[in-house]
Amino acid sequence: MSGTDAPATPATPAAGNGRLFTGVVWAVLVLVLWLWGRDAPGALSGSSAPTTGDIAAVGRPPGVPMPPPHQPIDAAQPRRVAVPALDIDAPVVARGLDAQGAVDPPPFETPHAVGWYGDGTRPGEPGAALLVGHVDTETKPAVFYGLSAARPGGKIEVTRADGSVAEFTVDDVRVFGRDRFDPDKVYGPHHEGRAELRLITCGGTFDRDKGTYTANVVVSAYLTGVTAP
Repeated sequence: MSGTDAPATPATPAAGNGRLFTGVVWAVLVLVLWLWGRDAPGALSGSSAPTTGDIAAVGRPPGVPMPPPHQPIDAAQPRRVAVPALDIDAPVVARGLDAQGAVDPPPFETPHAVGWYGDGTRPGEPGAALLVGHVDTETKPAVFYGLSAARPGGKIEVTRADGSVAEFTVDDVRVFGRDRFDPDKVYGPHHEGRAELRLITCGGTFDRDKGTYTANVVVSAYLTGVTAP
């Protein structure tokens, strides 16, 4: 997964980065359009079509006990994110918008870093904080390679700039194909007033003709605990 599927030319395979840019790129471009659309007069919300068939991943299976949400906490920037069950432990870097108006992904040279949309929600405060990461490079897995193996009830830990650790519990795992990508479900909060988190990477298959992945993996979680500094 990578940052902005604007109509830009993917990096050449010779540079070893051909796969790196193309998947998340499109998803975060949709984010920019969604943010703009929410503020536009008479704007319509995103499609609410259900995700079914090969578009559905784990979702939220019945019978999985979920802890109560923790009240939102004071804002602080994220510094690291860890998903213990998936052996993910990575630095988080704030990213803004690039010249095309899409969220700038982590640099080529740091495929094991996670990008946080710095103009959006901070993990722990009300709303959905967005973390994006590459799934692979031309030659090896990247930070979110195993993200699709996340399961409801799993834990995500975000270390913040104030020294606190915000603990989130996964409550939904989905794969959104391009034809069914729903920005409201991906970027919007699932419950108003709750502190939520999204981890996003590429999914589906890599279409070499188009130079992009066919889907995005989206792991949704909500705040369930806080460790003080």
